[in-house]
Amino acid sequence: WYEIAHLPNRFQKDCVGNTTATYTIGEKGDIEVLNQCLKKNGEMSDARGKAKIEDKKTNAKLEVRFAPRALSFIPGVWGDYWIIDLEPNYQYAVVGHPDRKYLWILSRSPEMIDATYQQILRRVEAKGYNPAKLM
Repeated sequence: WYEIAHLPNRFQKDCVGNTTATYTIGEKGDIEVLNQCLKKNGEMSDARGKAKIEDKKTNAKLEVRFAPRALSFIPGVWGDYWIIDLEPNYQYAVVGHPDRKYLWILSRSPEMIDATYQQILRRVEAKGYNPAKLM
């Protein structure tokens, strides 16, 4: 997935572009996460994590951790990543947090048609997010 926009957060403060999120199903059915971005200094940054499905009925609620496995027993290590908007053919997804402190608009292509983006902004605003804060 290519990141189109996100709410500011501490773990992306050094990212200036080319941000992607790759989700891979591992051999044992676990979900591996690789987030990458271009940093201000021109280097690429990698963050590797694990995800688990919390809502087996819809598969729309994930818990993700980027901390070492040894710390996975600590509840605060896992972050809620809820899929709050999804294009039927998986051309875009919007991932949010129940407290509305995180939001990512993701696309299968590096660019998104502005009309689609504007429609997404209206829907996330209706869900309590402030689209004016998106980067």
